[in-house]
Amino acid sequence: MRRMKRLLPLGMAVSVVVAAAGLAVTAAPAHAATNDFKGVNWADQRDNFVDDVLVLGGLSTSDSYATTQAKANAVLSGFQNNLGANTVRLPVNHATVSGAYWGSYRGIIDAAAAKGMKVILSYWEGSSSRNGLVDNLTQFWSMWQTITDAYGANSWVYFEPMNEPYGYSDADWKNLAAQWLSNYAGVPRGRVIISGAGYNQRLITIGSDSRFDGTYISRHIYQFFDSSLTTEQQWRDALRNSIGSYAGRVIVTEWGAPMTDGRNYNASSTSDSFVSFIRGVAAESRALGLGTVYWPGVRIDDWYSIQQLSGSGTNLSLTTTNQSGRDQLRYSWGLAVTTPTYYRVTNRNSGKVMDVISASTANNAEIKQWTWNGGANQKWEFQDAGGGYVRVVNQNSGRCLDVAGAATTDGANVIQYACGSGTNQQWQWQATGSYFRLVARHSGKCLDVVGSGTGDGADIQQYTCGSGTNQQWTRTAS
Repeated sequence: MRRMKRLLPLGMAVSVVVAAAGLAVTAAPAHAATNDFKGVNWADQRDNFVDDVLVLGGLSTSDSYATTQAKANAVLSGFQNNLGANTVRLPVNHATVSGAYWGSYRGIIDAAAAKGMKVILSYWEGSSSRNGLVDNLTQFWSMWQTITDAYGANSWVYFEPMNEPYGYSDADWKNLAAQWLSNYAGVPRGRVIISGAGYNQRLITIGSDSRFDGTYISRHIYQFFDSSLTTEQQWRDALRNSIGSYAGRVIVTEWGAPMTDGRNYNASSTSDSFVSFIRGVAAESRALGLGTVYWPGVRIDDWYSIQQLSGSGTNLSLTTTNQSGRDQLRYSWGLAVTTPTYYRVTNRNSGKVMDVISASTANNAEIKQWTWNGGANQKWEFQDAGGGYVRVVNQNSGRCLDVAGAATTDGANVIQYACGSGTNQQWQWQATGSYFRLVARHSGKCLDVVGSGTGDGADIQQYTCGSGTNQQWTRTAS
């Protein structure tokens, strides 16, 4: 839903309706808990509101079934290995399902099922007719008939009749959803997810309607749905109150926040409402045993994306854009979160430590040496990047130690930058006697204090590796 959301001013409050007056809230829970859904959304770069065929990040309409399946295997493995995900939510529309590409698109669904991942298929309306209503009912029913014929008997596949049916009144949406259940009565109700009314917000109106007994209920929640909520507790209350007594049936199929700008979601904040939002929703989801499906796992050029896609052809890979965001997502799933170890990295020549100047959290901030003061801008995590290399991530900013512009020359500047898959952010911690050198993978050059300076503020660069102590470092857990 990200593209539509960007059109809304962040200050616009979209009220969360908890319950209509006089509405009964007696529950008919179908499930003990839903946190067996640990998921992410995989989206079209244009957003999923498109008038033509849906093309998820890394895929192409020219891909065969086998190519699509191979690409999907790579992306889905990234979701599993990097995040611990076991669920992927995919968009469907009439153009995708009714045309030749459906034969290839099925490769994504089949790959996920073969990997033991749950697949949520959700209908999205087109871009040109976007109004929260089904674009064409005849096409809608035909599309779902094709899908349920193919996957109605596949226990890994779940069906969400419509994403964000905000154009309908509560009564009209419920009638349409009930018609879906009637039309495809052979689909087990335990594999159907009915969107909450509105923007998947009003859940009690679904839960209290006996026509939907046995189904799941979908909730969407974003910071800009109600910008008046600023604390973790307020977000916890908003989520809990919207669910009422139906927690055993609710899955949060969309929630997300900026992940590529270095925010730290592992530390409470009274000034960053996105941090409060993520932490509050994660904590309440865990407490209630809710499944959550993050938006987006992958969508190219979306600053909410928690994974970055790299590579070409079938040689695709994913990297995590924000470690603290990953931690909160895993926390929402009820999984263990390993607290990272942070180190001060000390230069042998000067005895001073590697420091992000002025505790900046911005891209391109300078890396210099400074007297140790215990600040988070002087603490670094060493994350495995594979192949014997690491990413060196600043605790304060969440950004990576980076050779500017991926330069390979002596004297190239060293900065911090949003973590990605570039080899200019990958370093080898290479022993030299009882000390170590940090060697950049892309250039083979060493992290070096300019001019063997010993003062605060001496710059740090890359330079041809030698025997100088200004290229020798130690790390100490702090």
